[in-house]
Amino acid sequence: GCGVATQEVSVLGVPKFFTPNGDGFNDTWNIEGVNEQLNTNTIIYIFDRYGKLLKQISPLSEGWNGVFNGQQMPSTDYWYAIILEDGRTVKGHFALKR
Repeated sequence: GCGVATQEVSVLGVPKFFTPNGDGFNDTWNIEGVNEQLNTNTIIYIFDRYGKLLKQISPLSEGWNGVFNGQQMPSTDYWYAIILEDGRTVKGHFALKR
């Protein structure tokens, strides 16, 4: 008699590393948990350790392959800023392993 309320939620997963070595596993870095219905307007920025913007990607894209201006980036930590469509910002870092 009280009714039923439902709401879809999205749980975002942020990988801690990726290995762009062409083996088909973890070759690109991108967040998980975004689909065509939830958080489609989310934007991801990837920076080097000095704060230089390397890439802007959509969570619906393939992701970042570890290349900047045609050059493979070195194995190290990189930082991200995820701007969710509701305006919240999530920041953190991940490792590129070669």
